[in-house]
Amino acid sequence: METAKVGERAGAAAALARAYLEKELPFEDRYAAEAALTALLDDPSSKVRAALAEALSISRHAPIQVVAALAADQPDVAAPILARSPVLSDTDLVDRVADGRSDTQRLIAQRPQLAMGVSAAIAEVGSRDACLAMLDNPSADIAALSFRRMIERHGGDAGLREALSADRRLPSDCRHVLLVQLGEALREAPLVKALVGAARAEKLTREACIRASLTLIESIDPSEHTALVEHLRIRGDLTVGFIVRTVAHGKIDFFGNVLMALTGQSHSRVKGLLVNGRDLAIATLLQKAGLAKPVHRPVIRALSVWRDVAQGKRVAGAQEVSWLMLESIGATPGQAGPDAEATDLAGLLRSVHLDALRENARLQAQAIAAA
Repeated sequence: METAKVGERAGAAAALARAYLEKELPFEDRYAAEAALTALLDDPSSKVRAALAEALSISRHAPIQVVAALAADQPDVAAPILARSPVLSDTDLVDRVADGRSDTQRLIAQRPQLAMGVSAAIAEVGSRDACLAMLDNPSADIAALSFRRMIERHGGDAGLREALSADRRLPSDCRHVLLVQLGEALREAPLVKALVGAARAEKLTREACIRASLTLIESIDPSEHTALVEHLRIRGDLTVGFIVRTVAHGKIDFFGNVLMALTGQSHSRVKGLLVNGRDLAIATLLQKAGLAKPVHRPVIRALSVWRDVAQGKRVAGAQEVSWLMLESIGATPGQAGPDAEATDLAGLLRSVHLDALRENARLQAQAIAAA
């Protein structure tokens, strides 16, 4: 240690570490080797300490005091220890995350089988790069609360939003928050405001978020419907307009969860009514859910059509269903209903119908182009 060159000392440090880990040494020799490994922590060259860290990084039998000291060393020395040493406990890792060094946090975030407690610490205090590294780690155990904290802390970053959106572990309520944040970012974009004006931008982004939310319902597992409904209700996004759109687009399972949340009725009761309930019983359920009476007729009409579709009696989509919903209140895409009370509802259904027409036309154009 006093006379050898750096390269020789680094090689000797790695050899000593391997011997300590792999050889059956007598107690005296093992004690002396551990003392020598501890002394190597004071070597002035980071290359020597890095060689020691590399050799000790994958063993469960490495001396804890040496591993702990290497983990607190400069980043190039600590890297292999932080990235994979099984000697470090979750508490040790949380303490290192709390130190606040982004490089350290990122290395820990990349560890295989990252525990939920450590991922929670990274979500709570970790840098943007550390959170990105954790999202890129498929073996990291990330709690729903940790996803929410990352969105709260770094949701304004487009790169992190993209990584979160692509993560299959992301809960449905978090996906909806990301949709809303993206809509807000688009609404505030100077180019959008300059092109269409602030008021128009507000309307366009609101409608885009609603359509994206409907797409979200399709993409998530039905087991997450209850959580998404509760999230929408807390945010105030579970509006009559949104509920009518879900029915028009055939999201009947999701609609059932909405009715369960709003009425307190059991799953079996709501499902039974939606599948084969009489119109009067369904109207009573809708009334208990707080839906105004003018909404009952188009919703019941839509449910009847979707029943026939499910049973193979007819072929229909959102375009046909929204037309029939309009017809049920005495309106058409070209004119309002017969009374003022139905005007807003007619406008909503007309918007749903026109959106469905545009979407079908777009799909048809794509099919023609691909033929």
